[in-house]
Amino acid sequence: MDFISPTLGRITADRMYDDITGFIKKHPRDRFRLIIGTDSQPGKQTCFVTAVIIHREGKGARCYYRRSYHKTPLTLRHRIFEEASRSLEMAGKVIEYMANMHPDMTIEIHVDIGEKGQTRELIQQVVRMINMSGFMAKVKPYSYGATKVADRFTK
Repeated sequence: MDFISPTLGRITADRMYDDITGFIKKHPRDRFRLIIGTDSQPGKQTCFVTAVIIHREGKGARCYYRRSYHKTPLTLRHRIFEEASRSLEMAGKVIEYMANMHPDMTIEIHVDIGEKGQTRELIQQVVRMINMSGFMAKVKPYSYGATKVADRFTK
């Protein structure tokens, strides 16, 4: 499945990895974080968007995303766990590709849950699932990879 880059258009996963690596190599003294977040929009079909963001701390970022659909309606709980699972799956693919080049890269999984609203009861379970997979979890209001970037492309 291809990705979409707001600056490059439709690209393959390999092209995305090459672009991320090139961005990092271009600025060797800067610190980077790799952020992965998924958001969904319910409807007749549930639209899922997974965003991959390379954040050059204090100096901007690049993002890439992929969109997919689930044909049957999902409960809120199921959607939240599906979002986290899709982000974890993407993080595994990114790690596989980039581990040799950037072994010390911080990878964050941003999830669209927070202390307020219907999702507060899921925080511990989802964060534990992500942390046990070896990644750092971020929730609202710090989960902009899901709540701002991925959300923007679900509409």
